[in-house]
Amino acid sequence: MSKRVLIVHNEYQFHGGEDSVVAQEIGALERAGCDVRLFTLSNKSIVTPVDRLRAAFQSVNSPKNIGLVLKEIDLFRPDVVHVHNYFPLISPMVHVAVRKTGTPTIQTLHNYRIMCANAMLTRNGSPCEVCVGGSAYNAVLHRCYRDSRLGSLAVARSIQHHRQTGTWANHVDRFIALTEFERGRFIAAGLPGHRIAVKANGLADPGPVSANAREGLLFVGRLTTEKGVETLDAAARIAGCRVTVIGTGPLAAQVAASPDLDDRGQVTPAQVRAAMRGARALIVPSLWYEGLPMVVVEAFAMGLPVIASRIGSLAEIVSDEVTGLHAAPGDAADLARAMTRVLSDRAASERMSRAARLKYETCWSETVTTGQLLQIYAEAMDSHRTMPIAV
Repeated sequence: MSKRVLIVHNEYQFHGGEDSVVAQEIGALERAGCDVRLFTLSNKSIVTPVDRLRAAFQSVNSPKNIGLVLKEIDLFRPDVVHVHNYFPLISPMVHVAVRKTGTPTIQTLHNYRIMCANAMLTRNGSPCEVCVGGSAYNAVLHRCYRDSRLGSLAVARSIQHHRQTGTWANHVDRFIALTEFERGRFIAAGLPGHRIAVKANGLADPGPVSANAREGLLFVGRLTTEKGVETLDAAARIAGCRVTVIGTGPLAAQVAASPDLDDRGQVTPAQVRAAMRGARALIVPSLWYEGLPMVVVEAFAMGLPVIASRIGSLAEIVSDEVTGLHAAPGDAADLARAMTRVLSDRAASERMSRAARLKYETCWSETVTTGQLLQIYAEAMDSHRTMPIAV
């Protein structure tokens, strides 16, 4: 029997990877025969600094918006409720309210928001795990949320509240982590490990891998410090090669001014795919742990090897010398070494291209990941019958 699935998602102000994943997953579930309904709110309604602060303080509980979710449940009668992003307009309290209706809930952990005010486990451009096992109020001292002590206080209050009152421990039937690395961080933060499944974000097959010769290196992403843009600039200079850069962000001016970076700015998804089909390798020089960047999934689907920082989830999803190459995070010389290697060794890059495509087919194809998701739904429904509803 097909499942009725209610997807709950707080859209970002600027369309990002999580928003794309939600759309992709809805389509995949529908193609698998599920009846899917989407409940969504958008951060586009948050415009002024006062709006942002108000939203941060309401992130502990949002009774009005949760009431809208409950109304949708009453009308749709889903078998499961699957929450993606809840911050800041919906809040984790949605799980408490939904379980009281007798409906199983699932939470996809796209980032580290349940333990970290900035959701990235990073501070000053480096990994930070102070709040993983410690108090979330450390974020106030370091202004971790939008460089604001007051905003950080609001978000830390929400994190601490739901940790201490057992929202995550008692009211979520299944969590979905994107990688084993992520799963380990969430267990360290106190989530029940037996309820955390690992399921990557899937992608519909973009078609056959290009048989044309691949040339050049490519970066696709936000132009920020934590994405390793400054390291990329320095590495390109050391390697003596020019890297095509697609994206926008705070470091856009630096990218545009660099003689070693070919700044393409913001382009269409079709143009990104075209660039991927023609490149020798994608570079992901991030300084933070990452989750499962969709740009890596897309690259592998097109047989594009990835040069990635040896850090967090990236070190897990990109196998060194198999589907790409590793480089030490923040080390321009080591990144330049990897860039030079992939450009100079065509046989190795072609071997890695085949392995990247195989990784996609066996782990990240829509068929594989949708099957995993349906199994997680079934497990959540089974365990829900025996998991007491905490009050």
